[in-house]
Amino acid sequence: MKTFQLNAEARTDLGKKAAKALRKENKIPVVLNGGKLVDAGEKVVPIGRDGKGIITTDLVVNKADVRKLIYSTDVYVIELTYDGQTRKAVLKDLQFHPVSDAVLHIDLLEVSEDKPVVVEIPVHLEGHAVGVKAGGKLYLSMKKVKVKGLYKDIPETILLNVDKLEIGKTIKVRDCEFENYELVNAKDLVIAGVRTTRNAAAAAATEEGEEGAAEEAAPAAE
Repeated sequence: MKTFQLNAEARTDLGKKAAKALRKENKIPVVLNGGKLVDAGEKVVPIGRDGKGIITTDLVVNKADVRKLIYSTDVYVIELTYDGQTRKAVLKDLQFHPVSDAVLHIDLLEVSEDKPVVVEIPVHLEGHAVGVKAGGKLYLSMKKVKVKGLYKDIPETILLNVDKLEIGKTIKVRDCEFENYELVNAKDLVIAGVRTTRNAAAAAATEEGEEGAAEEAAPAAE
């Protein structure tokens, strides 16, 4: 994945009122989830009855600094710098205003060299499907898929070759196997396929009609 440099500041004044004031200054509240507890600016939020929790760090970033991160189709490993330290993270979630679509809040997930993460990666199709050559139409049902693996092993895009895809055939999640990462979407979900068209159906009907006529004419010729 590509690398995105992002500077942040610690956020000490919490609450809705403080967050609203930050947005008026063209800043966005950020929460960094995960990692090791190293200073008082971090806290542990409980997530279950077993007492386990997730470490969170409250930060703030400039709106202009995250525009490319938010509105790009690329997936980035973020090098997040604050309080003299740099951590690696990926974009976990975004909250938008229901009317203006302005970004209200950003959730990041810290990543490490030895802990797998799940991120959404765009799908690109390559090749020339035999079904398209026969008159069918290629379609892409899933523009992104969920990928699990070490962040350093996850590619920028998932490339799927469609050369052997015939009319009526599909590529499902279960059909995709990779060496260093895996797809974690439901196995039966269709990623891409080739559907028939009117022209393809007409051509098939014509071909069947010609074959039938040839079979009927064959005994007469004898």
